[in-house]
Amino acid sequence: MTSSTVVYDYTRQDATGESCTAHAWAKVPPTLPAAERAATRERIKTLLKERNAVLIAHYYVDGDLQDLALETGGCVSDSLEMARFGRDHAAQTLIVAGVKFMGESAKILSPDKRVLMPDLDATCSLDLGCEADDFAKFCDAHPDRKVVVYANTSAAVKARADWMVTSSCALAIVKHLKDQGEKILWAPDRHLGRYIQQQTGADMLMWNGACIVHDEFKGLELDLLKQQHPGALVLVHPESPESVVAQADVVGSTSQLLKAVVESDAPAFIVATDNGILHRMRQLAPGKVLIEAPTAGNSATCKSCAHCPWMAMNALQGVLSCLEHGTGEIHVDEATRVKAHGCIDRMLSFVAQNPAAIAKPAQGFVPNIGAA
Repeated sequence: MTSSTVVYDYTRQDATGESCTAHAWAKVPPTLPAAERAATRERIKTLLKERNAVLIAHYYVDGDLQDLALETGGCVSDSLEMARFGRDHAAQTLIVAGVKFMGESAKILSPDKRVLMPDLDATCSLDLGCEADDFAKFCDAHPDRKVVVYANTSAAVKARADWMVTSSCALAIVKHLKDQGEKILWAPDRHLGRYIQQQTGADMLMWNGACIVHDEFKGLELDLLKQQHPGALVLVHPESPESVVAQADVVGSTSQLLKAVVESDAPAFIVATDNGILHRMRQLAPGKVLIEAPTAGNSATCKSCAHCPWMAMNALQGVLSCLEHGTGEIHVDEATRVKAHGCIDRMLSFVAQNPAAIAKPAQGFVPNIGAA
């Protein structure tokens, strides 16, 4: 296996300014009183019909938004399926409850539709930590490598890539490239990149980014928690540190972890991903015990405490503002959109042509879940 070289690091996660998580938490809308909440939900339902709009929510946003999306004919899913759902839906306005790269992905696949988000400041540490100009310099310095980027990147970064991947098709695509003799330039998540490199043996040069939620899970604390719950299966997203992934019974994307809870006979699960997904897990597997994996804790030094501060910025109030005032519109420059669409389309075509490769399990990955 070829060792990766860390070239860039993202050091702004704890700094003050727009990338600071404290800034994000400060923008989280207040919880509405029960009567106002009910009235807001009904108003949104009415406007979705009147505006020919559909609500598309990620597993990590507030449970209210997830429920409302399903009640009104929208969807709750991972980032790529959100974009595909919006592309294939008849609605001409897409309300995307998630973070900005998800809205951009929806716009890339649906250029003729209006894409609105509850708060355009809702972003992602992986996206923030992979700035397009710096990434372009990184790529230019290594022209012999195929550029493979994770979905959690901006449209501008995707426009510079040869391939986009999700956490459930990344193994198959990187293995495919390795078998063709290609060397890989990978961005931005170092933990996911390391896991894929270990599984495939590919020559991968890594960008040094991390998700602030998954990076906080602790291997030592997880081991202690497992001792307290010996019958629980450990479910881990591959954006987590190596010491956490090594203890997993299942390693997979949000959809794969959800599928594992629903289909497994185990009575209890320790879940190492954003705790927003527990809402949907409880709905689909009401008899199962779900235990949050340990992070740095709930103190002032905790960056995430297993929940993304930018996901938490999504609320009913923001959805209503989108529908009433057209706020939070996503725009992607057409030249950028066309280039970014190329790397996404390449992935979708590979998945369609190689379903067996995607379905094949690889050390804990749950098979037969699809491409995202």
